[in-house]
Amino acid sequence: MEIILLEKIEKLGQMGDVVQVKAGYARNYLLPQGKGLRATEANKKHFEGQRAQLEATNLETRKEADKLGEKLNGLSVIMVRQAGEAGQLYGSVNARDIANGVTEAGFTITRQQVELPHPIKALGIYDIRVALHPEIAVTVSANVARSAEEAKIQAKTGEAVVSTEEKEAQDAAEQTLAEDTEKAEDAAKEAVAEQAEEIFEKGAAPQPETEEDSKKDGDGDDEDGEASEEKSE
Repeated sequence: MEIILLEKIEKLGQMGDVVQVKAGYARNYLLPQGKGLRATEANKKHFEGQRAQLEATNLETRKEADKLGEKLNGLSVIMVRQAGEAGQLYGSVNARDIANGVTEAGFTITRQQVELPHPIKALGIYDIRVALHPEIAVTVSANVARSAEEAKIQAKTGEAVVSTEEKEAQDAAEQTLAEDTEKAEDAAKEAVAEQAEEIFEKGAAPQPETEEDSKKDGDGDDEDGEASEEKSE
């Protein structure tokens, strides 16, 4: 589907570009969010008539986003969550949670501006990209901890606060699993090799007779022939 971009889209194009995109991407994202128009002749004419106004509006919003970004970039928000001793959350932290945390800190953003590939499911400090404008993005830090006190410790050490014994047990279990997997793979390779060797031996061509074997067979034929002649006499 051909779309006229109404703003810059990363890895796709600039405002005013006519681009070819998948129909689902256009219907589910570009069109409903006002980031593009179907590239019909009527829409092309309409865009050209509004281009100057759209570019002026874009420039103004970019300036505002730039000012906000100077204050927001590097912000750290604390996400208090329940978690096990090994650091696994009883739940997760998603884009909406991050947006709420940033908003509570005094900077209003939406969850759509939070670029989080997948929910956070473990304690720790995570760098999150926030798109303030199609041309401006900043990074905020999500400090996911069991409490504000543990969040302070994590901020100092840069590591999640987890039980050492539990962490060691988890690491040992992962190591054992890796070793068992490696052994299983080696055993499978060995079994395949043995099977291939067995098939090769069964299907091998018979060895050709040597000159000596042929001579022996000839001698036997002569003896049998002589014996037959003596009997007939």
